[in-house]
Amino acid sequence: MRRREVLLTAGAMVAALAGCSKYGDNQGAPPPASSSGTGRGQVLAKTSQVPVGGGVVFADRKVVVTQPTTGEFKAFSAVCTHQGCTVTSVSGGTINCPCHGSKYRVADASVAAGPAPRPLAPQPIAVRSGEILLP
Repeated sequence: MRRREVLLTAGAMVAALAGCSKYGDNQGAPPPASSSGTGRGQVLAKTSQVPVGGGVVFADRKVVVTQPTTGEFKAFSAVCTHQGCTVTSVSGGTINCPCHGSKYRVADASVAAGPAPRPLAPQPIAVRSGEILLP
């Protein structure tokens, strides 16, 4: 190899390696929603995983799914309308933001306690065969 070829090859290798993430970057992160492979959306959860009167936050997908009454499933953005924090829990009939104490009702994501200025935005989901799907 000539000197120029060696330098070009080395430069390309360095550039390729620079784009790689370091080991452990995704530790502790939940796995992404699995794809059903049928073109019908991504499986987010089983319906049995969402408690009646409560819900589950999927922080990696920025969505919260609630079940206000038996068999009724709703999804909302998990991004608080106050300052953009991600909500972290659903309990006592509310979706809760840890940053400044905003709370949203599980039935319609309307503000139950501020400082949030508006409800969480609704998100599309589908419920089929005991699964909650993101389109």
